[in-house]
Amino acid sequence: MDALLAVRARGITKCFGEVVALDGVDLDVTQGQIHGLVGPNGAGKTTLLGLLLGLAVADGGRLEILGTPVERALAVSDGVAGFVDGPGLYPSLTARQNLAALARLRGHDARSAGIDEVLDQVGLTDVADDKARGFSLGMRQRLGLAAALLTKPRLLVLDEPSNGLDPSGKRHVHRVLTRLAADGTSVVVSSHRMDDLEALCSEVTILATGRVVFSGPLNKLASENRELDYRVRTSDPRAARRLADDTDGIRVVEDTGMRQDAEVLVVRAMVPALDELVAHLVRSGVAVRELAPVVSPLEAAFLALTERQEDGR
Repeated sequence: MDALLAVRARGITKCFGEVVALDGVDLDVTQGQIHGLVGPNGAGKTTLLGLLLGLAVADGGRLEILGTPVERALAVSDGVAGFVDGPGLYPSLTARQNLAALARLRGHDARSAGIDEVLDQVGLTDVADDKARGFSLGMRQRLGLAAALLTKPRLLVLDEPSNGLDPSGKRHVHRVLTRLAADGTSVVVSSHRMDDLEALCSEVTILATGRVVFSGPLNKLASENRELDYRVRTSDPRAARRLADDTDGIRVVEDTGMRQDAEVLVVRAMVPALDELVAHLVRSGVAVRELAPVVSPLEAAFLALTERQEDGR
């Protein structure tokens, strides 16, 4: 196995009766990388995460994690931690007691297991002695992350880690994951939140009907050969509309600039044509106050790729 890979999967298949959950899946996760896993419901994400955590074993193919072939369930390296379908917690125990129980189950002394450290990492110090039954969804997610961090994993596998988090909590979790990756931990994150994946991940794998329809760097999804719709907010909407009409490769698909209080129009374009429009605006003295895709490049690619796969094309 390549020493730089934390996960190497080739031709992984997994069936549940007659249902094919994974159909010849390949996956590479580089050490120190945050790798996103995305797909519609039923695409096979949860099944793949379960294989990475050792909760099940593949029916076919080859899976290597942290340099070790995985050939049976619960045989994953001690360097792997995480959760699928939400963390398992003892509701009658406090956050600190939950982590202490987990440490003891793993044969560690709870007093020296670093419990206070991981609670601080995920921002739960102030509620460390509150019972988990009163925790919000976002707090339970953060406690699950703390439980995973307690093992100092080399591969962290997380299912919807931002689920239920407010903006502050989400930023906190993002900082934790980014810091872990910078320190060499590999992270696999499954999420329906495209903004989370774009903020965190250097590479993504898109699954549809149990198959990989894309795997690679995010910038490939934003390649210059795909048209996207962009919001353009300017200081002079009427002039912006005229310049958009005069720029090759630009099509106005929604124009709110004719309303007295509106400053936004929506154009459809490839990146080179959009760059040309921006240059025209600047040369004409029109200030560009906002330029953003209506739908993120990842979401646009996700919709196009998964719909094409589901349609059988």
